Parts: sequence; structure tokens; C-alpha cells
Amino acid sequence: MTLVATRELVERAAARGEGQGAFNVVHVETAEGLVAGAEAAGVPLILQISENCVKYHGGLEPIGVATLAIARAASVPVAVHLDHAESEELALAAVDLGFGSVMYDGAHLPYEQNVAATARVAQYAHERGAFVEAELGEVGGKDGAHAPGVRTDPGEARAFVEATGVDALAVAVGSSHAMTERSAALDLELITRLKSAVGKPLVLHGSSGVSDDLLVAAIKAGMTKINVSTHVNGFFTRGVRQYLDANPEVVDSRKYIQAGRDALVMESARMLTLFAKVHFAKVT
Repeated sequence: MTLVATRELVERAAARGEGQGAFNVVHVETAEGLVAGAEAAGVPLILQISENCVKYHGGLEPIGVATLAIARAASVPVAVHLDHAESEELALAAVDLGFGSVMYDGAHLPYEQNVAATARVAQYAHERGAFVEAELGEVGGKDGAHAPGVRTDPGEARAFVEATGVDALAVAVGSSHAMTERSAALDLELITRLKSAVGKPLVLHGSSGVSDDLLVAAIKAGMTKINVSTHVNGFFTRGVRQYLDANPEVVDSRKYIQAGRDALVMESARMLTLFAKVHFAKVT
């Protein structure tokens, strides 16, 4: 039980018709709290580092090396993934650093350019044993605005996967990034059609804006990798605020950061259990 390949977790979940939780790291304390949640639940976890997170830390290595070390020390299987990399160079650097998977996000490019760039990343990663996720049909923007009209076309998705050789596909089915209310409406029928058309694990981005019941329904419809960031970040931030409100004289930042870290443990454990339905805990 330690650092494992992303492929192992995603493909096992897909084979069982279960969901695999993938939660975003913001800083070291986030990674520590998320792993503690996975250990409390007794289920695997994918830790994700976004391109924005890399920029915040001034480069990939500071946060990447720390997250890999936290994964290696875990008592449950933990994989490390690069999330939403629009830079090909960053995607390749993550593979070289030892990440089990990368998401190259070329959704902002014209279709043919997206195919060519994604195929280059996939070839490089596969030669080094890494799993590759890509995106087709842009998911709603970082400003949290719900974009109900954005959808991935199943036929185009099939052609894209065949042309690029990617292992998993993030699709637009009604969710939106950075939502603070869990009010998104997913197109479950489209998820089923995409699953049938693509034949690869599907990834739901923007899951923080989706209710528990609808997340379960999405997994039943064919979603496998469930990405969560804003929702658990809210628990961390509220934990910090509550501690500072109760202890206004504190100056040691470790004390309130620890309160934030502790606050996200049980919610991440609950969500991981919801997605995996505890079946992973029974694997020997």
C-alpha cells in the first residue's frame, strides 16, 4: 500500500462499474489531509496537481516531489496525477518526475491541433508507462459559471480517442468547474452514450457542483474517475476560519493550517466511500 500506478486504480474501478475519487492538491497540507481521508475510509485515492497549482508553487518539483513522498508513505494505494495541463512541456515533465498519469488539456485548441498535441503527449507517456487523460468538449470555466449547453459529441469522442490513443477521456456533460453550490444538472443519457462510443474510462470534471445522488447516478451511467477540488477546499477554508475566530491571538500558522487540514479529512473519506461503495476495502 503505497504509491501506485493511476492505470491500476482507474481500470479496476471501470471494470467494477465503480467510481474512483481524484482530489486536487493545493499545497502539502491538502495532500496530507486527503490521504488521511483515504486511510480513514480504507479506499484508494488519486492526488491531482493542476497547472495552476504548479504556477502557484513556482514550478512542478516543489509540490510534485512532496506529493509523491506523501503518496509513498500512505497505508492505502495512492496515485499522483497531473491535472489540466495546457502545456505539453509540463505534461512531459510530470511523466519524467514519476507521476502515474497526466491530463493534457488541448480543449482550447482547434480540433486537429488538439488531436496532434494530445497524440504526442500520449506517445511520450506510454513509452514510459504513464496513463493519459485528455479532454474533448470544454468543461465550464474556472469562474464557476454553469454552461449547460456545452456537450461532448459521442462520435467525435470515439474518433478523438482512436486518433490520440489516450487511456481516459474527460467529457462535457453539464458540470462546471469551481461551483460552490451543488446544483449542476448532468446529462445521464449522454454519459451512457459516450461510454458506449468511447470504450475507455470517462472522467467527470467539476464534480464539486454535483449532488451526491447525481454523482452516484453518473457513475452508474458510465463515469469512472470523479474529480473534486472546490468542495473539499471549502472544508479546509472553513476549518481555518473557525480556528482563527476562536483563537484570534494565534500567530503560529501551523495551528490554523492544521485545523484546515483536519477539517477536510472526514469529508474526503465520505466522498471516496460514496464513489467506491467500499468495495475497494475488500480487495487483498
